[in-house]
Amino acid sequence: MKKHPIVIAIDGTSASGKSTNAKLVAKALGYVYVDTGAMYRTFAWYCVQQRVDIHDNKAVAAACRKWKTSLECVEKNGLRAVHLLVENYFPEKEIRTAEASAATSLIAAVPKVRDWMKKTQRDCIQFGDLVMEGRDIGTNVFPETDYKFYLDAKLEERSARRAADGVHENLAMRDQRDSQRAAAPLMIALGSKVINNSHLTAAETSALIIGEVHRRMTANA
Repeated sequence: MKKHPIVIAIDGTSASGKSTNAKLVAKALGYVYVDTGAMYRTFAWYCVQQRVDIHDNKAVAAACRKWKTSLECVEKNGLRAVHLLVENYFPEKEIRTAEASAATSLIAAVPKVRDWMKKTQRDCIQFGDLVMEGRDIGTNVFPETDYKFYLDAKLEERSARRAADGVHENLAMRDQRDSQRAAAPLMIALGSKVINNSHLTAAETSALIIGEVHRRMTANA
C-alpha cells in the first residue's frame, strides 16, 4: 500500500508541449491533471479585474493575500483536472485573453505570489496521484518527486506551434524572463529526464514519459 500520492512533474519552455503531454499522460495513467500556468493566469486575471497595479509588487502581493479561492477536481471527457476557483468561479475563457497573458509573467515574478502558488499547488495532492505541469514543479513545488521531466523544442518549432494556435509571442524574450527571474526561475531540475520533442508527435512524447515513469516505478519498487 503506497503511503503518498505520486506526482509526475512536467516542466519546460513555452510551447514545448507541456499541457498536451501532461493531459495525455494523466488520462493514460488515470491521474489528476494540474495546469499550474492556469493558476497564475487566474491570479493575473483577478488583478486586472480588481485594477491592481501589476507593476507594483507590493500591491500584487497584497492582492494575493486577500483574494478568496478554493480548489476543485472536475472530470471532463475522461480527464480529471484541478481548477482554482475565485469565489467559486473558474474563469476558463477569461484567463486565455491577451490581457491576462501579458499580466501573467509580471505577477509570476513576485516572490510572495510564488510562495502562495507553491502552497496551493502542493495542496492539490489531496486529490490523489498528479501530473503537474509548469515551470518550477521539479525544482520548487515538488522537488522530492522521483518523476521529473523537462520538455523543450527548437525555438522556431515552438514559435510555429504558438502561431498555429493564433498566438504571436516573443518566446525568446519569455524564456529569458522566466529563466532570469529571482523567484523560482525556469531551470532543469536535478534528476529530470530531458525530452526535446522538436521532431516528435504528442503521442510519441507522452509515450516516452509514460515509459520512463514505469521504468522508475519498477526501480523504486
